[in-house]
Amino acid sequence: MAAPSGVTGRARRRGAPRTGLLGLGSNVGERRAHLQDAVLALPGVGVEVLASSSTYDTDPVGEVLDQPSFLNACLCVSTALEPLELLAAVKGLERRLGRRTGEPRHGPRTIDVDILLLGDLQLHDELMTLPHEQLLRRRFVLVPVLELDFDAATPAGERLADALATLDLAEGVRWAGPPLQIAQPAPEGPPATPAAAGCHSAGSVPGGTSPRSGGK
Repeated sequence: MAAPSGVTGRARRRGAPRTGLLGLGSNVGERRAHLQDAVLALPGVGVEVLASSSTYDTDPVGEVLDQPSFLNACLCVSTALEPLELLAAVKGLERRLGRRTGEPRHGPRTIDVDILLLGDLQLHDELMTLPHEQLLRRRFVLVPVLELDFDAATPAGERLADALATLDLAEGVRWAGPPLQIAQPAPEGPPATPAAAGCHSAGSVPGGTSPRSGGK
């Protein structure tokens, strides 16, 4: 698939994988089971899962606040799919895992899979934006991302740790459980494209309530 208009990033060999970050969320039914199902299904749609953050219990944000809390996690992944191919793959996966079409924006959902970063790509398309438009504005995204890579930055050089430091602590993000199980061990050696998503664990949970401090 040709790159959509408005996409920028370093040239790469055709078919070479990019490293990226995905956000997972659920607030319906067995939340952790839904996240785990997504992790195990991603390789079947061309997305290798390299690492998972811990899971976090988070307060609803956005347009619908009167709903159950979410369970969120972040994944470091590798894929040769182009951005819109990846979008189609994860949306198809959501439907197979029980997400209904026509659900209200920001409302309750069985599974949500968001593409946060994909290598050093910057994309503005009617179907998607890279980096994700909410990446620097949501604690429930930044806390698990920074657990995977405390030095993570956008392709424009914006440090995610700096963005987290500016956000209101009123958006509750509480450690809920260990990382999700990945289907296969992460491959040896550095990620294919380490620019925007190195996924090197920082050994801490910045901005959230960690298990070491008696979190949930």
